[in-house]
Amino acid sequence: MATAQRPVQFHSKQISMAHGAGGEASRQLVEGVFLPAFANSLLNPLADAATFLIPGGRLAITSDSYVVHPLRFPGGSIGELAVNGTVNDLAVSGAKPLALTAAFILEAGLPADVLREEVRAMATAAERVGLPIATGDTKVVEHGRADGLYISTTGLGLVDPRVDLRPDRVEIGDCVLLSGPIGNHGMAIMLARAELDVEADILSDTRPLTHLVAAIVEHVGGEIKWMRDATRGGVATVLNELARDAQRMISIEEEAVPVDSAVRGACELLGLDPLQVANEGQFVAVVSAGMASRALEVLRGVPGGEQACILGEIIAGPYSRVVARSAYGGTRVVDMLIGDPLPRIC
Repeated sequence: MATAQRPVQFHSKQISMAHGAGGEASRQLVEGVFLPAFANSLLNPLADAATFLIPGGRLAITSDSYVVHPLRFPGGSIGELAVNGTVNDLAVSGAKPLALTAAFILEAGLPADVLREEVRAMATAAERVGLPIATGDTKVVEHGRADGLYISTTGLGLVDPRVDLRPDRVEIGDCVLLSGPIGNHGMAIMLARAELDVEADILSDTRPLTHLVAAIVEHVGGEIKWMRDATRGGVATVLNELARDAQRMISIEEEAVPVDSAVRGACELLGLDPLQVANEGQFVAVVSAGMASRALEVLRGVPGGEQACILGEIIAGPYSRVVARSAYGGTRVVDMLIGDPLPRIC
């Protein structure tokens, strides 16, 4: 039997790095401080983007900030990440991106060439998805008051009329799809900081998801019931959010989780669960059981979706919980990320 959710209380005396990690501490911050003050019908679902009706359609709007350290890392940089991350929040809301705003917080002393390089990276990423950067802002703070460069973005998109993404549409028997291998972004950031005493060829997976999402929307449409990109807190966190919001139990197959060997090895060394490590180019979708195989076929036929998989299913159960089943038949509870093993990953 599903249990009623209690309002979240925020008891911390001060903000810690864990409040920015995207896991349980972030949830307490958002739902215990911001939601009670700002509560409204657009914000309350706490989706990646808010959607609202306009004459002739439905718009999606999303906002994000980027404080990744270092500014450049294997496979990407803060500029590319800022565009891709915002585009992806719109994509998993079923929206085609229309325009982007970008605000820059610059620290005095930042080399101009570094700024030019990140501006070019943003322009290239935006051109890749045909997205204009329509307006923006710049502010400069004293040396030592920022870490070189922070970027804040807002994205506007038009929702595909075939899409209706809501956790209350998720039913027992629906399948959970994952677009590809997980954990690459978090591990790439850790390698870039030289916090991992291993040599491994791991690149961030930062990329736009628009082409993958557009493909399954085109072929599966309304049979997609929920989507989320698995960024901070990883796949484990977004699945726990789904289980809570849908009041459903989710079972995933441990052996089905795609993880590159280098990422798996790094996670084992650090004692991390790849399911809780950040991604910047993967999404999770819930699709009706009858169309899941078709959705998987479509994803695998799109460049970049070759390793997509059916991760698990929505099952009957007494709790809103995520469990993982091993190849040997055992099960374990998959928790939302607690604490912050990898701060400032986006």
